[in-house]
Amino acid sequence: MSRVLIAGESWVTMSTHIKGVDSFTTHSYVEGVGPLRDALTAAGHSTTHLPAHLVPQQFPDDAAALADYDLVVLSDIGANSIQLAPRVIDRSERGHDRLANLAAWVADGGALLMVGGYLSFTGFEGKAAFRQSPLAPSLPVELLPEDDRVELPAGAAPSVLRQDHPAVGGAGAQWPHLLGYNRVRARAGATTLAEIAGDPLLVVGEHGKGRTAAFTSDCSPHWAPPEFCERWDGYGNLFDGLVRWLTA
Repeated sequence: MSRVLIAGESWVTMSTHIKGVDSFTTHSYVEGVGPLRDALTAAGHSTTHLPAHLVPQQFPDDAAALADYDLVVLSDIGANSIQLAPRVIDRSERGHDRLANLAAWVADGGALLMVGGYLSFTGFEGKAAFRQSPLAPSLPVELLPEDDRVELPAGAAPSVLRQDHPAVGGAGAQWPHLLGYNRVRARAGATTLAEIAGDPLLVVGEHGKGRTAAFTSDCSPHWAPPEFCERWDGYGNLFDGLVRWLTA
């Protein structure tokens, strides 16, 4: 089975409570990684979660550190968090270009999956910022220069184009509805396995000796509702199939 690193899929929420002339704030830590981590663990994969707030300090620096894994999954974590380690942004010291090193690791035979979200691909207000990063050429999709989110509050069902492809994992032709995604364009030579609202949803390709994939919606709420990530039997098959194809 594969050794998988999932970076991102967590956040801290701050709430301000105003009561008359007085106010106070509360904070909560939330992880959205549960459905994906649990599905991959159940399929036998060794899964490590690196929460978003630890990514700047602990994301693997180079090929030697990345060698501990077969697949890196980036989910709702922006380029800045990976590139700008504390020594660089806080102390103006030279460090590793971790996105460039990740791209080189993939080209040398590693595997990469980017999952959609407000801080994936181009992202909310362009803040995910992968389009002009060294990692962009590794992805099987081309990124938009503007905010790429497409919100689908009424829901839309994916269209599966290649249900026979091993990366789909036998998830079938009927997938539950999703509530949004990042709009991208499939790169020349890549294979689009599923679409949503006429745009790519699942795209796979190769980068050098390695393999890459883009799943442009979420792996957890809010874009992936419980009908998709909790109640659908195909969820685990889909992501297990992706991992197996990417690391084959």
